[in-house]
Amino acid sequence: MVKKNALFSAVALIALWLVWVIAYYIVRNDYVLPSFWETLRETGRLLGEASFWRAFGNTFLRTLWAFLVSLALGVGLAIPAHLVGGVRAFFAPIISALRTVPTMAVVLMLLLWTTPAVAPVIVSALVLFPAAYAAALAALDEVGEEYGELTRAFRVSAGRKIVKMYLPLAAPPLLKQAGSIFSLGLKVVISGEVMASTYRSLGGMMQEAQTFLSMPRLMALTLITVLLGFALEGLCRLVYRLIVRWRR
Repeated sequence: MVKKNALFSAVALIALWLVWVIAYYIVRNDYVLPSFWETLRETGRLLGEASFWRAFGNTFLRTLWAFLVSLALGVGLAIPAHLVGGVRAFFAPIISALRTVPTMAVVLMLLLWTTPAVAPVIVSALVLFPAAYAAALAALDEVGEEYGELTRAFRVSAGRKIVKMYLPLAAPPLLKQAGSIFSLGLKVVISGEVMASTYRSLGGMMQEAQTFLSMPRLMALTLITVLLGFALEGLCRLVYRLIVRWRR
């Protein structure tokens, strides 16, 4: 099954590459769409620049902060929502509202109160929080359905259930979703950096490339971001499979 999924993923990547190559030969304008090989050359140049790695590190740390904050809030609020139906109903409209808030509007408001370095972190945490909350709540509900009767029969206290049962058993399925949540956070952070003109960031470098019409550089930065997202999702899924296999 794993080999079949890897094969389909490889075919999908080849199909995307072919679409890029065909689109380039149809457009034939480097200011609209650079070639794949020129993008690869620019990617190599970027990887050799110290300024790129400083920007990459800053963006990655912002994404990590946003991810950790959203995960802590999501798990922390999902636990009482799982245990008490009224709490779940109370949070439902708040989560729905956060899902529909325009990212650009939030960034523009945050720029009035914070700095261009902080605003992308806050807006990313706000965007990731509903996803983290939903993933944590689904994992807790799954654990509750499987072991709820057992804990009630032995009259296990709520605190002991949370620490000894819910969190350990819900961690693997939550980890499975962590990669996609983190990659979403990376996208939101970079978008926030572009809108906030954040200094020494991947978003700032993208904005600079767009200003000077350096399309190969812009595509190279985009390609690096996409590959990083794929790598993070794959890593989380791999760790999830290893944990499941170890438990068996």
